[in-house]
Amino acid sequence: MDKMPKMPNIPGGALPKSLINLGVVAGLAVYGISNSTYNVERGHRAIIFSRVVGTKDKVYPEGTHFFIPWFERPVIYDVRARPHLVESTSGSRDLQMVKISLRVLTRPVPDQLPTVYRTLGTNYNERVLPSIIHETLKAVVAQFNASQLITQRENVSREIRKILTERAANFNIALDDVSITSLTFGREFTSAIEAKQIAAQEAERAKFVVEKAEQDKLSAILRAQGEAKSAELIGQAISKNPAFTTLRRIEASKEISQILASSTNKVYLNSDELLLNLQDMNLGKNSKA
Repeated sequence: MDKMPKMPNIPGGALPKSLINLGVVAGLAVYGISNSTYNVERGHRAIIFSRVVGTKDKVYPEGTHFFIPWFERPVIYDVRARPHLVESTSGSRDLQMVKISLRVLTRPVPDQLPTVYRTLGTNYNERVLPSIIHETLKAVVAQFNASQLITQRENVSREIRKILTERAANFNIALDDVSITSLTFGREFTSAIEAKQIAAQEAERAKFVVEKAEQDKLSAILRAQGEAKSAELIGQAISKNPAFTTLRRIEASKEISQILASSTNKVYLNSDELLLNLQDMNLGKNSKA
């Protein structure tokens, strides 16, 4: 009987098992890398909290960074300026209640983020800003009268910014801008301002009436002086030349005749009045004698 040829022994499970092991190792590597890296976006900074040593002092800039999973945890801060609107009611120096709305732009100091995290945490704005803003507004508003808060608004804003910047620096918070958005006074002060405006308008109106009366008086005096001067000149002309009266009568007759000629009404004159009494005047040579 012929013997069958022997087949070579091939380890049937060796190749698939090695591939599985390689896949497991690669999967664990990918999982480990993906869970041990973090990204810091633009405008942000990061710090590391370690279960062993606590908060580290290093601040990590923008980019991708590594950390040890479970032992370390990244904490990311937004270091861009963000607006905050705070309203406060304070009393002025003349005991008027004033409601002020203040808008501030704040951001944490990047180099001091570890300290900020240790002392204030991530919600540092809610912990610090309301208290220091209310206290600063009350302190500054009490230095001015209600009317000065309106007329010296720029100085008030500058003083608020100066004090707030100093107070916020103690908590490692930077203030980029401070501005007063609105001022609202009590009803009594508003009514007093309206009454003052009405009184000022009435005073201006009375001043105008007085000035107008003075101008009318001056005009009447000048007109009377002019008429007196005119009468004086006419008297002098008549005394020097009696024919002046005759000339004026002729001018008056001429004016009357023009009016009658242009009138649409019919006017009847007798023969004695056709010349408007000019025939009674001695206009000939005999009058000179």
